[in-house]
Amino acid sequence: MTSNIAIACQGGGSHTAFTAGVLQTLLPHIEECEDCRLVGLSGTSGGAVSALAGWYGYLTGGGDGAVDTIEELWADIAADDPYQWILNEWGVWWSRLQHGAAPTPTISPYHHPFADLGKREFRRLLERHVDFDRVPDLVGPETPRLVVGTVDINDGEFETFSDESITAEAMLASAAVPSLFEAVEIDGHYHWDGLFSQNPPVYDLMHTAPARKPDELWVIQINPQTREGEPTSVEEIVDRRNELAGNISLNQELRFIQTVNDWIDAGQLSGAYYNHTEIRRIVLDERLGYASKLDRSAAFIERLLADGRADAEAFLAETTIGEHEHDVDVADTHDD
Repeated sequence: MTSNIAIACQGGGSHTAFTAGVLQTLLPHIEECEDCRLVGLSGTSGGAVSALAGWYGYLTGGGDGAVDTIEELWADIAADDPYQWILNEWGVWWSRLQHGAAPTPTISPYHHPFADLGKREFRRLLERHVDFDRVPDLVGPETPRLVVGTVDINDGEFETFSDESITAEAMLASAAVPSLFEAVEIDGHYHWDGLFSQNPPVYDLMHTAPARKPDELWVIQINPQTREGEPTSVEEIVDRRNELAGNISLNQELRFIQTVNDWIDAGQLSGAYYNHTEIRRIVLDERLGYASKLDRSAAFIERLLADGRADAEAFLAETTIGEHEHDVDVADTHDD
């Protein structure tokens, strides 16, 4: 029996290079697995970028296409020339200073030119690797869905974009961190980073035609679920606060799925629309400071890509598709 698999990718800036490495291993495996079918990918912010690259590559070139598109996009993201290296080092240093104990000035992205420049550069980067004009022709009833999370700041509600509505603007909106970038206007409403909404979107992956509902939901979690000890320094407090905030919506959605699973297992729900969805997580459980979410150094990105590939291999080695006796939770244990 074929198992439908959906993959949800949490956002987290440069930390989602880990997500990219995980997808480079999972997507070819799913394509080659006779008992697997990829029915959806979702993501927010950096997670959406990796999900987009994997999804587009998968639709245009299968598992190998996904690996290549992800690799090429993240190589493009990496700061590998002297000018980009200097900008990257300055950005990471300034972010660390802002989240430290010393007071620092805060400048609106509407009041300095680098915000608009950054948005235009990000758009060009995406368009170098994804032909958004092809997207409507690639999607269909049998292709995996792609869901990208944003927040509509006018209505104050979560908003997702999927399949043929995936555009460069939707991707920019999902990554529009309000302290760094201007809001993105779509259909007369302004949108911010999806980290303020569903991180990552799960609801849309679950609410679909019965034949395409996930039997397995694989979550690539960037914000660690647990931490040892008490945060005491300003930087430690900021780091943990952001990790907890990033997990709130995810844990709420997963908790509801588990509740539905319990109702199904107890015989309280039946019918073609309801099925048990196994939840499995691959967690980046490494102590990385908030400022490093802006770190685009080639060495840092390549290390996270390699860590993601290694953890995905461990995940697959411990995962039996279609068996629901226990959750599989693989946490990254690489040294800091």
